Amino acid sequence: MGFLPVLLWTDALFFLLLGIGVVTIVHVRREAPLRAAWRRVGSRPSGMAAAVILLAFLAIGLVDSLHFRQQLPTTEGAPANAPVAYSSEVLSALDVLLAPLRTRVEKTYSAPFATELYARETVELPGGGQARIYPRLAWGGAHLGEDTAKRDADLAKRLATGVAGALELWITVVAILIVTLARRRGNGMREAARAVWRGETVLAWRSALVTLGCVLVVSILAIKLAPYYHVFGTDKVGQDVLYLSLKSVRTALIIGTLTTLVMLPFAVALGIMAGYLGGWVDDVIQYVYTVLNAIPGVLLIAAAVLMMQVVIDTHPQWFSTAAERADARLLALCLILGITSWTGLCRLLRGETLKLRELEYVQAARAFGVGTPAILRRHVLPNVMHIVLIALVMDFSGLVLAEAVLSYVGIGVDPTTISFGTMINMARAELAREPMVWWSLMAAFAFMFVLVLSANLFADVVRDAFDPRGS
Repeated sequence: MGFLPVLLWTDALFFLLLGIGVVTIVHVRREAPLRAAWRRVGSRPSGMAAAVILLAFLAIGLVDSLHFRQQLPTTEGAPANAPVAYSSEVLSALDVLLAPLRTRVEKTYSAPFATELYARETVELPGGGQARIYPRLAWGGAHLGEDTAKRDADLAKRLATGVAGALELWITVVAILIVTLARRRGNGMREAARAVWRGETVLAWRSALVTLGCVLVVSILAIKLAPYYHVFGTDKVGQDVLYLSLKSVRTALIIGTLTTLVMLPFAVALGIMAGYLGGWVDDVIQYVYTVLNAIPGVLLIAAAVLMMQVVIDTHPQWFSTAAERADARLLALCLILGITSWTGLCRLLRGETLKLRELEYVQAARAFGVGTPAILRRHVLPNVMHIVLIALVMDFSGLVLAEAVLSYVGIGVDPTTISFGTMINMARAELAREPMVWWSLMAAFAFMFVLVLSANLFADVVRDAFDPRGS
């Protein structure tokens, strides 16, 4: 069966950012000062550990950004030259990989690794009468049949095989790394292995390998268990919570990265112009970001989102699928967050440019008749990029949390878009149930905690490596 590739706006911009990242890596490899700064980042154990986790999240987001529409089967009796029809449902490569989790929907709530529903139901007995029991799940532990007493033994067996498989894969990665280091250092494999074990390498490979081992154990265990059990349970409509958590990763990455793409031109251009040109230009720019800061951020974002939603609702002909409609709102949210969050970085760049324009090399360039655009491009912009980089990395976690808060209050992403905010919003009512349904909130919290903590640790390391006052 064929498929029709679908490129959403957020997909295109996400791939654009990845391309910019690849170009940046190539540029860093050619510049010795940048190589030295990033080498300092890699030499910190916390930086390498955070980088491994962030790369794992990035891989999930990348796979989830490959969208397509499946070809519908031809109807019986249709002519041979009939046009090909495609489904209106837009899927991603991650949906294909997680097909067992996506399609195996239960009736309602079930706890993690459960084989029965979470609440009792009244059922008719074969011999007559009624009874309140915990009905058997349609998919959770279905391979066990009716003998659910074997669940613990089956879980232990799958856990053991999963850990063994993760250990085998981890040893393979370690062996490849040791062979590569031995060839690069020109010594034996034993010396390279000893250097990695003792943490004597230039980059903190020991920390990276330990973190990779933890990621592999979690991933392999999920692969071994998820097709047979609901690892994080199910929600009110029976959807697998692990599937919802993995699908929320892309939304968090889109919010955290595309917003920076919108914010960066405003902050950099206006910040260095205000600091270097001064005068009425500085006054106008200061007035603009002071007015924006005076308006409560949530109210400004809410008003902009609601107006954008009205535009989307009144123009349904713009979107051929529901996914495109939801993507338009996600992109609008990124634009709104970017337009309203550039003021802090702009103020920092203005203050730094005020100092740079008084330095000798800038004064000398001006005395030799170098034009203002050339001075800003060659002398000012390269010397404020460390602030830009630090601010962008540190703002990422804040933007991820902002999406969760906005979706929680109903002014975030489209309700059909899976995100951590919508999961938390749905879990709000679940916490009031008796017995309490806690696993949806805990799953969203765990994924957000790991993502935000990794981003913050990586931001701290980047700040220490690129801050001139700390070097």
